[in-house]
Formats: sequence, C-alpha cells, structure tokens
Amino acid sequence: MKKIITSESVNIGHPDKTCDSIADAFLDAALTQDPNSMMAVECAIKDNKLFIYGEATTKAKIDYEDIARDILKDIGYTERFEIIKEISQQSLDIHQAVVKDEICANDQGMVYGYATNETPEFMPLPILIAHKLMWRYEQFRRANNRCYFADAKGQVSVCYEQSKNQNGICIGGEKPVAIDTVLVSVSHAEDVSKEQIEKDILLNIIHPVLAAYSYLNMDNIQYIINPSGKFTIWGAYGDSGCVGRKIVVDTYGGVGRVGGGCFSSKNATKVDRSGAYYARYVAKNIVAHHFADRCEIQVAYGIGLAKPISLYIETFGTEKVSLEEIYTYVDKNFDFSPANIIEELDLLKPMYRQTACYGHFGREGFTWEKIKDKVK
Repeated sequence: MKKIITSESVNIGHPDKTCDSIADAFLDAALTQDPNSMMAVECAIKDNKLFIYGEATTKAKIDYEDIARDILKDIGYTERFEIIKEISQQSLDIHQAVVKDEICANDQGMVYGYATNETPEFMPLPILIAHKLMWRYEQFRRANNRCYFADAKGQVSVCYEQSKNQNGICIGGEKPVAIDTVLVSVSHAEDVSKEQIEKDILLNIIHPVLAAYSYLNMDNIQYIINPSGKFTIWGAYGDSGCVGRKIVVDTYGGVGRVGGGCFSSKNATKVDRSGAYYARYVAKNIVAHHFADRCEIQVAYGIGLAKPISLYIETFGTEKVSLEEIYTYVDKNFDFSPANIIEELDLLKPMYRQTACYGHFGREGFTWEKIKDKVK
C-alpha cells in the first residue's frame, strides 16, 4: 500500500521566519557578552511596524533596534520600520526556580525528538527536500534581487510504500519510492512573467535539488509554481508574522510529533528548545547505531526540577533489538537533565541565528546532530 506524505519549508522573507531570525539574533548578541543570559525576547511584524517584546535577564548591552534593522535590510526591506519595544526582566518566580545549585527546567511540558534512516541526514525525506529547495532559492534570489525577493515557500509530497522481502512479505517500515508533487511559490517583481518564473524556478531550483535523489521515481512529478498567479506583495506587507509559528517547519515536517513549544528566542534553560534538541540527538543515535530504523522520543519536564518526569521511546515496530535494550542504552549513555544538556551540547555559545531558517535538524555543524562514537 502506498501513501503520500507532504512537508513544507519557508524562506527567511516569510514574516514568521523573519521574526524567528531577529529573535535568535537577539539571543546570540546576549550570549556573546554574557553566556548565562536568560532570554525570551520575541517580535511580531506587520507592514513597516516591528514589535519587540519579552523578557531578558542579562549583563549584555543589546541594541535591539540596530540588530533588527540590520536583518530587515539584509532580507531586502527598503522601508524605514517603526520599532516598538516592551522588554522586562525574567520573572523572579521563574528565575528562582531555574537557577539553583544545578540548573533546572524553565517550564513544564513535553518535547519530542525523531530520526529515521530513510536519508543520510536521518531526517524524513519530504522536509529535507523542502528545506533544500528554500536554501537554493535563497542563493538564487540574492543573485537576482531585481527580479526575486526573500518571501518564498516550498512544499514536497513523497510517495512511500511498505518494504517487502523477496517473497513479497511486508517487513520493517515504509520507504520513499517516488516524488509525487513539488510546489514552490516565490515573490517577484511586477515585470517578471509567470512563464519566466516557472522556467527560472525549474531550471535553477527544483531540477538541481532533485538531481541528488535520482534513485526515486520521478516519472510523474507534478510541478506547481506560483499557483496564485501573482506574488508581488511580499513579507510583512502581504502577511503578519511572529516568532514560533513554524514549529512543524522547524522540526520534522509533520512526520515526527512536536511538543508545542517553539525554539527561537529561547536560551538553553528553556527545555522547549534544549530538551527538543537533546531528544533529537538521542533518537538520531539510536537509529545511527542500528537499534531501529525509526525512533521517536518523548521527554516531559517540570519547572524547577533537575530531572525529567518521564521518557518514552517509540520505534514503530522497526527495532532491531528489544526495547528493553534500547532503554538500557539510553540510560547508560545519555542524561536528559537541563544542566547536562547545556554542557554536553555546548548550548551557551552564540549560534542560534543560523538555526532560525531551513530547519533545526538534519544540518551539519550543530552539536545535537553528532553521533556518539562509543556505545555502552
């Protein structure tokens, strides 16, 4: 039996992603000066107005307006933005619950991590390709900034079927076999025709990205480019945006579950972010070490507590060893306490702006993507 799974990615000019990028730039600025900064400064955008709001307990001197204006200019806005700020210190009630002899969780809640062996990046194929389309578009539009602008969306539908042995008996999990549909919408200048847009996007974006996946059936791909017919009003002038509205884009494209809390703007004591990073780290190691073909991990935390409340591991029937062995491996090799997560993944350094677009997972260079060499 075949099924189709669809995931989307959005580019930095999408107003939600613009806000994520600005918020993570604030965090990086704080951590550069004060690694122990407690940050949750977010923003929202509409037309030429940017609202900056949240909490910051830090020794850093942050010029929020300059940081925001630099990013807006880099994205391609030429307008002068009105910036409204409302920033206070972190609640003292929360602060005393988090900063103890050992750093504790900043809030209650559950987080998820996911990994699959269907790609070398241990990511679901639909979201991986969608991110690559947007990354390539970003390079293309910067080289063609008279014609194309930063607001764009990509969507990829992949056909899966059940794995079978030589006798036709279903075994293990599902595998991607074909690309069904690729949809790309890009913002553009008034004088660029739809025909030109279709040609540019097919030749410069879609075909080069899909070339890396020639093992899939691509005989009947449906290409949909700018189906609205016109996309000249872009970014904050075509839509509003705020931090944290793209958590499915940020994670696994709807394949793995999410806990509900966003990542951008939050420092590492906030387990919405750090706990989700660590859960991905552990799930990826489980799959990379061939304990299972797919793995999803749920971890629950309580505010002011140094250890998680619960841990659940799901392997969807693809485990190669018993679940008891997998739990033992995790127990001996990983520590989900916020203090350990921060130390093991080195989360106090300024690196977060680069996570804000094109996904937090499946990309080289992030500590939560590494594979532990030793298996106890």
